[in-house]
Amino acid sequence: MNVLYTAEATATGDGRSGHVRSSDGIIDTDLAAPAELGGPGGSTNPEQLFAAGYSACFHNALRRVARRAGADVAGSSVTARVGIGPDGPGFGLAVELFVTMPRVAQADAEGLVEKAHAVCPYSRAIHGNIEVSTKVAG
Repeated sequence: MNVLYTAEATATGDGRSGHVRSSDGIIDTDLAAPAELGGPGGSTNPEQLFAAGYSACFHNALRRVARRAGADVAGSSVTARVGIGPDGPGFGLAVELFVTMPRVAQADAEGLVEKAHAVCPYSRAIHGNIEVSTKVAG
């Protein structure tokens, strides 16, 4: 693979109750485990950061495949929900993607979502490792 860009971030402190900072300083924030996991909440957490990245990446992939198909994706959105829970000896993640494409027929929207999974780097990276479900509204 010919790497075109590399993102870099460093975590310090106490893991989920620590701090993350990207090498360019754009991300520079405290972390806190959510109350549902026994933490204090009140700050972002790794699952929120993953959901933000996945939703943005998948939306970009969706817009790309839609343009190629001539579909009008004005007003489209992708919401990612990332769940965490016990899985074997450790913890695992589950993802739900909620895709809205108000100007695309339901069947066409579902086909575009399937094609977006084939090109989205997040979808490709987690394929076979994390359960991903999709709900599509055309």
